[in-house]
Amino acid sequence: MIELLDIKKAFNQNRPNEYWALHGIDLAVEAGKVTAFRGPSGSGKTTLLTIVGCLSRPTSGRVRFKGEDISALPERFLTDIRRQSFGFVFQQFNLIKGLSALENVILPAFPTGRPRAELVARAGELFERLQLTHRAQAKVEWLSGGEQQRVAIARALINDPEVIIADEPTANLDTALSMEFMAILEGFTAAGKTVLLTSHDPLVVESSAVHRVVGMRDGRLIGD
Repeated sequence: MIELLDIKKAFNQNRPNEYWALHGIDLAVEAGKVTAFRGPSGSGKTTLLTIVGCLSRPTSGRVRFKGEDISALPERFLTDIRRQSFGFVFQQFNLIKGLSALENVILPAFPTGRPRAELVARAGELFERLQLTHRAQAKVEWLSGGEQQRVAIARALINDPEVIIADEPTANLDTALSMEFMAILEGFTAAGKTVLLTSHDPLVVESSAVHRVVGMRDGRLIGD
């Protein structure tokens, strides 16, 4: 489903502080599976996910998505692919304070032009699935950490993406909430979603919900 061919990524290229975050990554990601990237801070995990999710471009190399080379597409086309095909769960959740849980969830879907009533109905289905219906109108800063994470998951699913990308999704959660997230993860793959995540957490990478663990260090793959 996703192929990475000799992906390299540099920051501050041709400057004194030039830094190469990725060094020739070759990887194929299978559809409908959970792939976890494990490695120390600075290993390139998050950079790799941003490239897969069309949030950034590689310095060199090619990204293929469902057989199409998307590496050199104009930004407007990448934006459409990102909006339609990828859902993101960020480590800090990135919810907008002052807005309700419902408003945070439907916000990414506004550019699609779907009627608000349709978006609210879709959000309602997700809240029910994630046991959040009673918190839909609460401002996100009033929610617990676990509730905020479930709002972030609902937001990632509002456009029914094929691929879920989660960066250290349990970093700010206790053991019980981390196990709850892994149960939700199994529901993703049962629904046919492809999941890519990064984690240092043994509870995540050793979970039966994860089909594949890819090790990274210093911008290179070190184990699979």
